[in-house]
Amino acid sequence: MARFPVTVLRSVELGTPDLDRSVKFYCDVWGLALVARVDGIVYLRATGRDHHVVALYQSEQPELGAVTFRVASPDDLASIADRTVAEGARLLSGPAPNAAPDGGVAMTIRAPEGGILRFVHGDIGHAPGPQQGDRPERLAHVNLNSTDVDRSAAFYERALGFRLTDRSKAMAFVRCNSDHHAVVIAAAGVNGLNHVAFLMPSLEAVMRGSGRMIDAGFPIAWGVGRHGPGDNVFSYFIDPVGTVIEYTAEVLQVDDSYVVRGPDHWVWPPGRTDQWGIAPPKAEHVKAAQLSVRYAAP
Repeated sequence: MARFPVTVLRSVELGTPDLDRSVKFYCDVWGLALVARVDGIVYLRATGRDHHVVALYQSEQPELGAVTFRVASPDDLASIADRTVAEGARLLSGPAPNAAPDGGVAMTIRAPEGGILRFVHGDIGHAPGPQQGDRPERLAHVNLNSTDVDRSAAFYERALGFRLTDRSKAMAFVRCNSDHHAVVIAAAGVNGLNHVAFLMPSLEAVMRGSGRMIDAGFPIAWGVGRHGPGDNVFSYFIDPVGTVIEYTAEVLQVDDSYVVRGPDHWVWPPGRTDQWGIAPPKAEHVKAAQLSVRYAAP
């Protein structure tokens, strides 16, 4: 497989107007665990090795503070910095030792559409947590809204070394490893966060996790279903402050032989929104939530 300078999507930083409520939700209901609370930021881990997959902080309204990726080597930080600036990004900090609890070396940029991207190498990891079949293992993907999908996808390809895996009418799917996608870029009238997807161990885990959410008073916002691009099972929810989140599993694994398919391929019959035909059309309040979380202001 071709070498990727960025090797994995590691974590997201989410602003919330009710930090205590969000922490309680993500720990007690969604299935994450508290790692650290430093300088007003709360770091939460999944069951996998990543130091954290979500960092929560207080903000006036829900917002996406940053998306963090891990890189293959320290040299990749410098080369990514050069390429991202050449492609219209702004270098904000680093590469330099990372003072946050995840450690290692870090670099931060602001991408052309306004989102902050963070890159780390040598960050602290954990031994995998106890096997818990209905808890997230790691992040699966982040879906970002874009006013220019093709321009944004090209930035990930040219500046970060991602590869385009599929292109539907409304979305571009780009990858940095064998997962079908790590970032999905969705056509929208605004730039910001569409949703964050958490990888579950299995379809059974998606179903059991969805049941836990329903028991806690959080109905399924869209799903359960199976996507086209990526072939992954999905179940969407809206968290207590309005951020859309997803349980997913069985993400398609691809290699260099995978054939990119375009919008003409990814077409459903009228009224259908997934492969199975089970998921109902997405409700208007869910669509609105997927457009409501913007990037943190400079």
